[in-house]
Amino acid sequence: MSEPDGFAPGTPSWVDLATPDVDNAVRFYGELFGWEATDNPVGDGVVYSMMSIAGKDAAAISPQPDQQREAGAPPAWNCYITVESADDALAKAKQLGANVHADAFDVMDVGRMGVVQDPQGAYFLVWEPKTHIGASIVNAPGAISWNELASPDPEASGSFYSQLFGWSTEAVEGMDMTYLMIKTAAGTMNGGIRPQMPGEPPYWLVYFGAQDAEQSASKIKELGGEVLAGPMSVGPWGTIAIARDPQGAVFAVFAGHFDD
Repeated sequence: MSEPDGFAPGTPSWVDLATPDVDNAVRFYGELFGWEATDNPVGDGVVYSMMSIAGKDAAAISPQPDQQREAGAPPAWNCYITVESADDALAKAKQLGANVHADAFDVMDVGRMGVVQDPQGAYFLVWEPKTHIGASIVNAPGAISWNELASPDPEASGSFYSQLFGWSTEAVEGMDMTYLMIKTAAGTMNGGIRPQMPGEPPYWLVYFGAQDAEQSASKIKELGGEVLAGPMSVGPWGTIAIARDPQGAVFAVFAGHFDD
């Protein structure tokens, strides 16, 4: 378990869920992970629900924007990556061939952010922290433990993010498919890049820690979610399961060795 007091630039640092049914999503994840919700009004009747473990911010849940829902976009977990300057990161992302869907804007006094679609089609957000660093607990049951990009071209994705954030990638040997491990400029292993599966869009899959993947999979079904894959072993690292919550957002759980 880690309780960071900040994240180095280029580090995935926060996740939030955009869903059409906040109340039921809060209940689902609260029962699954033991999260406690604190509702924060953010204007125009919108509430941003901070989800915590023992008082430590683990993630958040908020209403899916109307334009996304009307366009048929599914509910989704969003991955935020810390940067020194949101404006500079967005400008560089454009130079590298990405589409910027939301220019940098201030989120009250907590940070500055922007929304990007990478050249292979996956969305992510950049986060310039002010009073909110991102997650204050990671690599623990119920907390962010891994971030995995499903891409139609893993090598091209690796090149894009390496140029944008200073990441390096290394292929895992002995796998049936390409799997690139991500190492940030700070030297931490924070995720991976793999080929997208048939029928799967390019996207960032968020993994949350679990005590036991089998028990988590059973709980997901009991709470009305769907297990899409697993539980399955991932070699010496542990066991994973990929699931869809009752509102349709895809996420994963991981039980195994957590980095400090």
